Amino acid sequence: MWSGDEQFAFFENILFLALGHSVEVIETRFLSGGDINTAAQVFTSEGLYFAKWNTADKEGMFESEARGLDLLRQTEAIHIPTVIGYGQHHDKAFLLLEYIDSATPQRNYWETLGHSLAVIHSHTQPAFGLHFNNFIGSLPQDNTPGTNGPEFFFLHRLLPQAGMALYKGLIDKDLYDHFFRLHRQLPNLLPNERPALLHGDLWSGNVMVNDTGAPALIDPAVYYGYREAELAFTKLFGGFDQRFYDAYNETFPLEDGFEQRVPIYNLYPLLVHVNLFGSGYVSGVEKVLRRF
Repeated sequence: MWSGDEQFAFFENILFLALGHSVEVIETRFLSGGDINTAAQVFTSEGLYFAKWNTADKEGMFESEARGLDLLRQTEAIHIPTVIGYGQHHDKAFLLLEYIDSATPQRNYWETLGHSLAVIHSHTQPAFGLHFNNFIGSLPQDNTPGTNGPEFFFLHRLLPQAGMALYKGLIDKDLYDHFFRLHRQLPNLLPNERPALLHGDLWSGNVMVNDTGAPALIDPAVYYGYREAELAFTKLFGGFDQRFYDAYNETFPLEDGFEQRVPIYNLYPLLVHVNLFGSGYVSGVEKVLRRF
């Protein structure tokens, strides 16, 4: 456990690294809820910050998160926390962000979120993927660009996670081989759409209400991919309010048959959950593969 003096020294040091000048730390409050990193509110003489940290070998994770946040913020579509800085101090990697305070959601909160996400998804590029790799949770996410959507989805989303699960003994060889059977069908199952800029890890825990009652997004795993995959993930653990989906579809209509494709896209987050949290999620993977 840290002593109080050690905590203050750590925060003052990372603030100096991020800001380039000394800042007095007045108070710190540790925050709960993260599965991977430790986080805290940091009250200073220059305002309030959000800090999270981990072991020093996680610096690449924080750098890619910072770059993803910057990409999303450039769309000017929704509140994205400003990156103050990231780096390494002794045995810890850190990320320092604007702190987002919360308020009661605005009356049109869900409509705003749906519209804003559609605007983000309107940003496109010729290739699926991204010019840098990043992470989904604590797992590496390969964003090697490719112009073939079904191939990208199989080679850089499904196959790495299925291979990891096989290596860990969480799935057997028969289930692994089923992915190759699905692979042959993907060109006929997935729509022919341009790659969309995605948050990449959009579930309720990564959507916040800011201090004006408007939505904000945190903890991205950004890449250009199928926008339907993003919306499918929002449905995996209960779904968002129907007003969100209605507003999205009014702004950027989905192709017919989206609901039938939802389980295919959700194979990716299901496999991620298998590799992060264990075999309890395997039955969900099996169910989808049997269906398709």
